[in-house]
Amino acid sequence: MRPFLSHWQVISTRKKIEAIALVSLLVLGGLTLKPATRSNARSISTSPTEPEKVQATSTARILQRQKQERQIRPENYNFEQFPVGAEQEQHWKHLLWTTAIVEPKQPFVVEALNQILAMTTRSGLTDAQTRTVDMAMKVANQLYLGNSAFYSALGQRFLDTIAQSPDPEWVANSLSSLAKGGMQPSELQRLAEKTKARFPQWSSNISLQTTLMDIANSVEAQSLPPLKDLLKWEVAADQLHLYVLCRSDRRILCRTILKDRNGQWVRQEGKLWSVPLLLESIHGLNWNFTRGQTPQGIYRIESVVPAAEDEYFRAYGQFPLVNLFVPFEAGAKQFIPGTPGTFGGSLDQYQALLPPSWRAYRPLQQSYWAGKAGRSLFRIHGSGESADFFRGKDKNYPDSYNWNPTLGCLSAQELYSEKGKLLHADMPKILQALQMVGGKNFAGYLIVVDVPIDQKKPVALEALETFVASHSTNSTKKKSPLARAATVKRSRSLKLVSLNHSNVVKLANQPVAIAPDRSNRLNDLPGSTVSMPAMNQPESPAIDHLTPLPLSY
Repeated sequence: MRPFLSHWQVISTRKKIEAIALVSLLVLGGLTLKPATRSNARSISTSPTEPEKVQATSTARILQRQKQERQIRPENYNFEQFPVGAEQEQHWKHLLWTTAIVEPKQPFVVEALNQILAMTTRSGLTDAQTRTVDMAMKVANQLYLGNSAFYSALGQRFLDTIAQSPDPEWVANSLSSLAKGGMQPSELQRLAEKTKARFPQWSSNISLQTTLMDIANSVEAQSLPPLKDLLKWEVAADQLHLYVLCRSDRRILCRTILKDRNGQWVRQEGKLWSVPLLLESIHGLNWNFTRGQTPQGIYRIESVVPAAEDEYFRAYGQFPLVNLFVPFEAGAKQFIPGTPGTFGGSLDQYQALLPPSWRAYRPLQQSYWAGKAGRSLFRIHGSGESADFFRGKDKNYPDSYNWNPTLGCLSAQELYSEKGKLLHADMPKILQALQMVGGKNFAGYLIVVDVPIDQKKPVALEALETFVASHSTNSTKKKSPLARAATVKRSRSLKLVSLNHSNVVKLANQPVAIAPDRSNRLNDLPGSTVSMPAMNQPESPAIDHLTPLPLSY
């Protein structure tokens, strides 16, 4: 997969100074007070000692929204003034991101995207033009899926791209968009065969290969293997296991449950410990594309990434992020315990990490293929944005409205009052539980799986009790042969953990483990906390300067 810069550039020092001055005048929201102490995973309340976040006040958010909406005007989409190329690349990055946030129903927006997508059929594009077209393809997918009638012209561009583009990834993206948009299976199969004829080496491009595989598999979808087999299984012994059970419709909240290093289920007040997460991509892209849905499959958990600086509070909230790795991703200390470094094995070796009944189930291989395609930097994190920041939220899903979509990460709820005080946050609960069962530098595995039931409710905890009830002793544990052979045993045992109120309060005063800062590699894809320095843009007196907005949601 072609590398794609997913992070907006840092506002220049001059702009920071101007913004600080303007805050006092309530002209621009976007800067905050000094960051609150994040070294403690504390219990959340509306305590008067909880510091306010200027960015989270209702005034700052209204002004931020107004500034975004002012950017949606015809002159900003003028190609004569802002031609697609290196000189205006930052303009189009910022404008396309704002377009994704606001989702404007304006004819001039449709025409602008239409013109950019027409470039997919050209050869010899510059790197800057390619990056802009990449971003436009993702935003076009989002808008087309949200309102295919209004954005019908984009559907025709997808067809043109499939028929003429020399770029296999853009062809794959277009096929996926039409598939998710409800194209008839027979027509989709015809386009897939045409694509294979155009690209005889189609299996050498992961995005195209996996898209064609998904189209073929959609005709005869596999049945879900026994869920109890997956929940009884251990990828590796003596490791915590965090399960995230979702619906195929990712607008529905996912359910998390946790096993400690002895394979015992963590409970809180007698019930299975659980925190709701949202695994929805803002762009609605498929799992095999950068900035797409969170793939199903196995992830390695390795402690945390320190909380983002206040400048990126909007993107991640104020708490540390749980650090996740997919196969082939550099930076993992031990994807398989006892085997240092990243997982770089074959698909057969990856499948060996799954229970026998799940090894042929293709959806649970997604994290393998996503890592092979170059996706990386998945995180569990909160959000400093308000619940209504993303305009494209479907009001038919009220239960998940207070969670924000991401670019592939797993989103936890984080809510603030109109005065910028923290009202509720789930990241402390997640960090507390992981540290309690895994130690200061916790490590283990996260398994994401869709449970395809046609209803708009998360998987019920009561239903999961039936699957975990028989898994109460070590004698019932099952382990991956590959992981069992490579596992280094711990020198001490860990008692079964039950999270009651006293335990949570006690843990709230203990420091959260902070992993070594990997900021030197946080310039890639979903979940980064670092952006590159801003480039100066030529400004027009008639057009607002497009403020760089954090893109790492």
